[in-house]
Amino acid sequence: MHADDGSSQLSAAPRATLLIVDDEAAVRRVLVMRLQLAGYRVVCAEDGEEALTLFHQEQPDLVVLDVMLPKLDGFAVCRRLRAESCVPIIFLTALDNVAERVSGLDLGADDYLPKPFSPKELEARIATILRRMGKGAAVTEPREQSNGTGVMRLGDLVVDTNRRQVTRDGERIALTYTEFSLLELLFREPGRVVPRAEILEQLWGYPPRRAADLRVVDVYVARLRGKLEPDPRNPELILTVRGTGYASQRMGELALSAVG
Repeated sequence: MHADDGSSQLSAAPRATLLIVDDEAAVRRVLVMRLQLAGYRVVCAEDGEEALTLFHQEQPDLVVLDVMLPKLDGFAVCRRLRAESCVPIIFLTALDNVAERVSGLDLGADDYLPKPFSPKELEARIATILRRMGKGAAVTEPREQSNGTGVMRLGDLVVDTNRRQVTRDGERIALTYTEFSLLELLFREPGRVVPRAEILEQLWGYPPRRAADLRVVDVYVARLRGKLEPDPRNPELILTVRGTGYASQRMGELALSAVG
């Protein structure tokens, strides 16, 4: 069993648990050491099957998942996790093809980091996602308060920002933490054009450094449309502003000029 819960460290408050899945022992050692020093509880798996077993045993708050794994690759693991959980997932990938990286996001990952990567950058991305969830490392941080009254009606959708839930005709629509945060950001000021770079910085916590970084935003908008829009190819809720970013509108409002 490749697991280390950092039991030697004392903490009076609950710590977020991270599941690190990578077949390279050196990568696991470095990440365990750094993330435990950052205050997290860390468990590790070296292949896809062990990852699924540990996930059910440990119920981690976030998963760091390598793509190229023995027995069951990262894409397959992500697909199985998304069938039962909205746990945040960060992919680590040595794949050079941007389309391959994006395919991981299509499966429901919250972010990806290309190898070789900086452990410091990974720590920052983990902290950003957990902060958005209202979880911290050694000390649990308070959940960010949502703007507005807590309930928005978008056509036949009911968005409860307090419970972070979306329903249509009483049926809940399953959104990941990142998808819901994107929905909140876009509808915070209906009609305002939100640049893709701003979305990336606000939700993922880093500015675009590579051309592929902005594709994260595009993939998430597409996923959100697929879950919320009656016809994702002709969106009515989330509109594309060519060359800039995205804007939201309530059902029945006039479309913005320059929007397609």
